[in-house]
Amino acid sequence: MRNLLFIASCLLLNTFTQAQDLKKENTTKPIPEAKSFITKHKGVFGGASIDYTTTAKETFLTNKEGDSIATFWSVAYTKNNLIDVKKRPVTFVFNGGPGSASMWLHMGFFGPKVVKVDSDAKNDDGAAPYNLVNNEHGLLDITDLVFIDPVGTGYSRLVGKGEGKDFYGLKEDVDSFAQFIRKWVTENERWFSPKYLAGESYGTTRAAALGKTLEGSGQNMALNGMILISQALDYAGSTSVSNNITSFITYLPSMAATAWYHKKAGKGATLESFTQECRDFTYNTYIPALYKGNSLSKTEKDAVAEKLSYFTGLDKNYIIQSDLRILMGRFQKQLLSDKGLAIGRLDGRFMGDEVDKVSENPHLGDAASYQISAAYTASLNHYFASELNIKMDRPYITSGGGSNWRWRTVPDGKYWEPMPVNTAPDLGETMRRNTAMKIMVASGYYDLITPFFDAEYTFDRNGIVKERVDMKYYEAGHMMYTHEPDLIKLSKDIREFITSE
Repeated sequence: MRNLLFIASCLLLNTFTQAQDLKKENTTKPIPEAKSFITKHKGVFGGASIDYTTTAKETFLTNKEGDSIATFWSVAYTKNNLIDVKKRPVTFVFNGGPGSASMWLHMGFFGPKVVKVDSDAKNDDGAAPYNLVNNEHGLLDITDLVFIDPVGTGYSRLVGKGEGKDFYGLKEDVDSFAQFIRKWVTENERWFSPKYLAGESYGTTRAAALGKTLEGSGQNMALNGMILISQALDYAGSTSVSNNITSFITYLPSMAATAWYHKKAGKGATLESFTQECRDFTYNTYIPALYKGNSLSKTEKDAVAEKLSYFTGLDKNYIIQSDLRILMGRFQKQLLSDKGLAIGRLDGRFMGDEVDKVSENPHLGDAASYQISAAYTASLNHYFASELNIKMDRPYITSGGGSNWRWRTVPDGKYWEPMPVNTAPDLGETMRRNTAMKIMVASGYYDLITPFFDAEYTFDRNGIVKERVDMKYYEAGHMMYTHEPDLIKLSKDIREFITSE
């Protein structure tokens, strides 16, 4: 009887296992044929007439077993009749999120055509029609460009046995980008070409870790440089939450710059002199005060609050009631509260008229985002269809896949204690192994997401070789290229960065 029961149990278990395997097979996503769209173009960039080829395509990524698990969507612009690959750089471009497509850098700055939004951030670029123009300040005269969309964004998607957990995480995301870049370089025979990464926001988090990852896996690829736009390497300095002392330090000069812009502070001073005065106060007075906390005397606290009011334009009593700690969301609502406006987070120049004038944080969202997003989305879709002849059976997703992001930096089973993400040490190590690699950091004074002072704070630490870092500043926000004078300046700065010895 026991044997019969055992046999019956085995049969049931086997049937259950087969059913589970069948269910798994049925849920495996199909592996469609990869699509590719190739077109020829001519344009003037940096004053030079360039004939180039656009290759918009899907590239399969595989797991360790060689199974296709995802497709990466990329759009590459390559100069025709290339004679010497050693003299033609290639720059891989991506945005952040995590979970953002490369649309912003593609249609805002690096692409052959860009959408124009209000340079002075005064008007909402809400509804069509929009202004798509030739990008005369584009960089195709000096470098080929490859725009990359991570899985879950653009037209990139899971296929076959691929799962979100294979891509939606700091390490997983970096590994997928490394695989794609190596594939692209190999397929296009560009191992001898100078190679650059250009990332924005979380894209800089990715770039710093990616540089290190590209050194491994038995396919060592050394980069010539990185262009870090609105850097976010150490999240302690770009996360405005209660009890995060670092963020109160790093955000203050950006608050001062934004208050100066809106004529709430710094009257009679230049932007540069006012922000430098705030830097000095932050290092010499504000940091000790924050760390003293309740040990501050009433007189000391009153003096610090007076100075914070001077820099931020906020009411002194409000600052005292905030315990000398101004959260960014509150600053957005308080700075122009007399006008009933909330300022943008991506760019403090933008302003939104909100229904609830007294909410703690902007409740409509970020004015710097919702006032331009539709213009970017419409322009990319129009450009893809009308000029690149891209015909896909699904929508282009501007953001997705980042809601359950895995921040763990070590394998499962290995000790790990959650803490703010910081890929700056990876960058420092890579710079010391690769003594030819150089870095350009582009920061906007009015960026209230990734503050310019955080860039300075981060790059003064973490083992980074400062002699090979070029810090640049712009009178705009996170996407400084929305401001026409800064688009021109950013183009000039990157051009000099890539072409300099």
